Amino acid sequence: MQVTETLSQGLKREFKVVLPATDLATRLDGQLSEMQAKARINGFRPGKVPVAHLKRLYGRSIMTEVVQKAVNEAQRKIVEDNALRPAAQPKFDFPGEQDELEKAFEAKADFAFTIALEVLPKIEVGSFDDVEIVRLVAEVDDAEVDEVLKRLADQSRTYAPKEGENAVARNGDKVTIDFVGKIDGEAFDGGSGEGQDLVLGSGSFIPGFESQLEGLAVGESRTVSVTFPEDYAAAPHLAGKAATFDVTLKGVAAPGEVAIDDELAKGFGLEDLAKLKESIKANIARDYDAASRRKWKRELLDALDKKYSFELPEGLVTQEFDKVWRRVAAEQGQSGRSFEDEGTTEEAARAEYHKIAERRVRLGLLLADIGEGAGVKISDEEFGQALVARARSFPGQEKMVWEYYQKNPEARAEIRAPLYEEKVVDHILGLIKVTDKTVSKEELLAIDDEEEEPAASEQSAPA
Repeated sequence: MQVTETLSQGLKREFKVVLPATDLATRLDGQLSEMQAKARINGFRPGKVPVAHLKRLYGRSIMTEVVQKAVNEAQRKIVEDNALRPAAQPKFDFPGEQDELEKAFEAKADFAFTIALEVLPKIEVGSFDDVEIVRLVAEVDDAEVDEVLKRLADQSRTYAPKEGENAVARNGDKVTIDFVGKIDGEAFDGGSGEGQDLVLGSGSFIPGFESQLEGLAVGESRTVSVTFPEDYAAAPHLAGKAATFDVTLKGVAAPGEVAIDDELAKGFGLEDLAKLKESIKANIARDYDAASRRKWKRELLDALDKKYSFELPEGLVTQEFDKVWRRVAAEQGQSGRSFEDEGTTEEAARAEYHKIAERRVRLGLLLADIGEGAGVKISDEEFGQALVARARSFPGQEKMVWEYYQKNPEARAEIRAPLYEEKVVDHILGLIKVTDKTVSKEELLAIDDEEEEPAASEQSAPA
């Protein structure tokens, strides 16, 4: 086997490999000899089938295996001898005319091909002394706990049917309705329902819908006119559109009294009201911690993105961009909105999302390098817990989901990558300067203009 490096430019490497015809013939003869000792063919005694006969029958398929094995050996040899860290699977090119390839497969001519690959960049991590972030902190006050308690009590409230002259819908009542939604006089998909329960004043339906049902008696019908919100995420194609709903009141029930006491707590499996308050406060605190983490993690990734600059493997950037662009195209297909509707062009959008892909790959490779240097690992237990959580998110299909991830290495990487990223981020957090700042609940929970995005590409996480 002859290996010659033909390109070394940036992160790109290319090698020409020549498998001599004599080597191919030797490998083929060796395979045929092994087959001769085991072959069972009618008309010949065991182990006595002529090699020439075996070659006529199986020579082509055996040579295919010989060549494939030699190609794999060449790939391993190139990586090991040159101490390369491939960024992705190498690309193979088998040039030459068809008759030349046929001669090579008959071991009558040398077999030549090229292997092209990109390698991972060398990253000088250094120290993090110059990295600082602010971690927002919000305290949970009693008023927030009381608000959640009231909401839980409302959810536990019982309702008594109204009858006779009192069977009229009022604010706070739970009504049962049939309705048909129309736009421009035509019913639209998802706009109809039968036997739908609704608590008036709960804000569960489109703004303006519930208040127009007040005063309606059981058995009566009314046409309700509303306009879908401009940011109607549940069905973007309906956003901002005027609609009418033909509503029939099928039943109405008045709310009963509820008490916020130990009995309410027992209904949620807790021994008393104090324990329920503790549980609520702990849940709110976890939500605040998660919101804080999203913000300071974004700030940390921004700082790292500015701090480090190195050449990126084009293949990984292209792969990440394609993934992002598919998501963008899918979202446009669902919403019916175009780039023009967003005040931009496809060309400008592609350029912007290409920058996002570069950022993700850069940070992914950086975090992988930092994690490797720090010895960060994902334990089998941690991976197993994440896989169980993923399977449980598909009720009734848990076994199928579990088996899919067990058999699919790429799918397992989708679970492993974010786990690894979070552990590396926690490691970095212990090495930088962190300043805590107490803020209000509203400031902590305010939605950032930029959506939080993952840093690590799947290729950057260890297998």
